[in-house]
Amino acid sequence: MRKPIIAGNWKMNKTAKQAVELIEELKPLIAKSKPEVVVCVPYTDLWAVKDAIAGSKIKLGAENVAWADNGAFTGEISAEMLKEIGVEYVIIGHSERRQYFGETDQSVNMRLVQALKNDLKPIVCVGETLQEREKNKTKKVLKKQILEGFKGIEDFTNIVIAYEPVWAIGTGKTATAEDANKTIGYIRSLVRKTWGAEVAKSLRIQYGGSMKPTNAKELMAMRNIDGGLIGGAALKATDFAGIVNYKG
Repeated sequence: MRKPIIAGNWKMNKTAKQAVELIEELKPLIAKSKPEVVVCVPYTDLWAVKDAIAGSKIKLGAENVAWADNGAFTGEISAEMLKEIGVEYVIIGHSERRQYFGETDQSVNMRLVQALKNDLKPIVCVGETLQEREKNKTKKVLKKQILEGFKGIEDFTNIVIAYEPVWAIGTGKTATAEDANKTIGYIRSLVRKTWGAEVAKSLRIQYGGSMKPTNAKELMAMRNIDGGLIGGAALKATDFAGIVNYKG
């Protein structure tokens, strides 16, 4: 049985002070929740959030990780730096990194290898744009992202995949629960074909396209959907808790 995982991606939001305020409001709201809960926060918030979540069920995540151990890579953060703070999860290949910062399937693969080498748990994002969707290229895009992004990877024990249809991020648009389940089912079938049935059976795959308290229960009821990678709704404690407590 795959344990549901709800992860908040704060993106470039919240100062350290604001982050602590959000965490303190969130903790009692999800104290009895059953899914695994992760908050992926800006680098400058990591230390403050680490202290704020102490003693709670919330796990700490970062929004990216460098592909190198160290060196002349201005603006990057190494896995060792993240591990020292206490980071457990890290987002890799988010569509905004691909769109605005030149992330490629190859660089996703390099970051993924580095994360796994340092015992970080990657949340690897895949998904199609609206243009690709309208041209019926969803499967082709996902296949390329997965086969190239996970090249050389054999152990998926600590890996989470987040299917984030780019056309549904921050737009208020959401794939229907049935469509999301079908697409994630395709991802799972591709993993099964490439890495085997046991990997596909145990691999957790999130939906990352505008999941909200109002649609979380329906989405999470789908057979192939194991959680959510939450953007805007993660910035408000009551909204995020409403998703985490979707069975409520």
